[in-house]
Amino acid sequence: MIKMSFTVRPEQGDPSDFDLGDITCEGESGAAGSAGHVPDQGMMIYLSVPLLLDSLRPLFTGERKAVSFVGTDTSFRLDFRRDRKGVVTVSAKGTVLGKCGLEELADAVLRPTVELAEKDLWNLPAGDGARSDYFSSLERFRASLA
Repeated sequence: MIKMSFTVRPEQGDPSDFDLGDITCEGESGAAGSAGHVPDQGMMIYLSVPLLLDSLRPLFTGERKAVSFVGTDTSFRLDFRRDRKGVVTVSAKGTVLGKCGLEELADAVLRPTVELAEKDLWNLPAGDGARSDYFSSLERFRASLA
């Protein structure tokens, strides 16, 4: 079981490509998140979520058996390793957080990606680069699942 959540930090002024936010990943064996660390591990959330989707795509297409994600402007990292049976182990700092199938991982990533888009991304200007990259990465990720 893997559950992910993406949040935008409050009170940053007018919405921007560079708004800071956090990613949390929870599994049956533990949890890891970018919030509450010294030094701060918050990331540019509207740039990091598309990077996560793009990082995971080769795992779903079969191009790679292991991928890592490091958010934009942070040291927060998640590692994903797929075995021969399609079971993905998710870890952070060498500690296993949980295991799941590819379908469950896709759902665990897509749900918060869409929620963030519906809740916060619309606040960015229509012609904003981060906004268009976000939706392009989402489209490419969904296509890799087909």
